[in-house]
Amino acid sequence: MKNKVVWITGASSGIGEALVYAYHSLGASLIISSRNADELQRVKSNCHGPFPIHILTLNLEDHDSLSAKARTAKLVYGQIDILINSGGISQRSLAMETDLAVEKRFFDINFWGTVILSKAVILQSLPGSGLSIVAVSSLVGKFGTRYRSAYSASKHALHGYFDSLRSELDDPNIHILLACPGFIRTNVTLNALTANGTAQGTMDHAQENGMAPAAFAEKLIKAILARKEEVYIGGKEIYGVYLKRFFPRLFSKIIRKAKVT
Repeated sequence: MKNKVVWITGASSGIGEALVYAYHSLGASLIISSRNADELQRVKSNCHGPFPIHILTLNLEDHDSLSAKARTAKLVYGQIDILINSGGISQRSLAMETDLAVEKRFFDINFWGTVILSKAVILQSLPGSGLSIVAVSSLVGKFGTRYRSAYSASKHALHGYFDSLRSELDDPNIHILLACPGFIRTNVTLNALTANGTAQGTMDHAQENGMAPAAFAEKLIKAILARKEEVYIGGKEIYGVYLKRFFPRLFSKIIRKAKVT
């Protein structure tokens, strides 16, 4: 990764934080982003070595600012080789109980924030530069479960959009990967939004017993280097993708009773 520039959103915790440590150990020049400057500074201070790390705060809900953030990011090192969109929020509420304003937030952050930032980076990339765009989706971007309706919808939307974008660009120099994590042992459930928009504040059992973030980061980096178009990373929950595809009626029966919290 020498002389490669990697921009990671959602870098102040969870998957994004793990990716920062992994790419730093590989010698990449990093731009790390989230809303929380103090947490980004903490992550940066945990990285030891000569490879540079630049903090660039951003808010994925502030759509009007994202193109300017992309221009600023490019000026840091003069290029962006990999953009990993790992910033986002999760949900722990039933569809019929969730406020519409809360449901819209999932799209504003998870979908539109990712789309706007990615387009801005693609538009300013140099011909033949070998840019990789990674949209961190979810296994529930492939199938829905209880307590994830709007979150799942926002992740499904990423697949439709970036599959279409890949087809339209038809450019071997622009690589687009949709990464679908399962249960990864992060604090995402602590900040997951409930029906009225407040944070859940507790850790799900399934999340607590999920894959270590460092293991996820290692697998994702391999998928990026292999220029895959879609990857599923997690435990046995990834088999739900294939069960849904080939045995949809059986899957529907199983998912109704599956433990998803």
